[in-house]
Amino acid sequence: MADIRKKLVVVGDGACGKTCLLIVFSKDEFPEVYVPTVFETYVADIEVDNKQVQLALWDTAGQEDYDRLRPLSYPDTDVILMCFSVDSPDSLENIPEKWVPEVKHFCPNVPIILVANKRDLRNDENSLPTCCCFFWGGGVCEHS
Repeated sequence: MADIRKKLVVVGDGACGKTCLLIVFSKDEFPEVYVPTVFETYVADIEVDNKQVQLALWDTAGQEDYDRLRPLSYPDTDVILMCFSVDSPDSLENIPEKWVPEVKHFCPNVPIILVANKRDLRNDENSLPTCCCFFWGGGVCEHS
């Protein structure tokens, strides 16, 4: 039985790697075929500071067709994972244009973690930290 339960909602453009991130984390598998998500949940049990933590991972659809359904995922969210794909400049541009305003509207006080997916597909790894800091307003920017 988990000592702590947290709900994480993952948002970002379609095909930016949200589902793969969650499946790899929760099941230690990598899906070979892209299937657009409408809505899916995963559960991961982890240990933090000798306490059992259950993460409810809510995968959302990034396609515009589902903009009206996505807000149903937001109630009681503890953390937002806001994803983009490093091989898709549009997905990064949509972070401040679409995703930040939507999340701030529905989850005004929920922490946001910016997640860069598909880093293995990026040709120029040095440009990633610069572009993230630029779009995110020059805040803390770490990479490895």
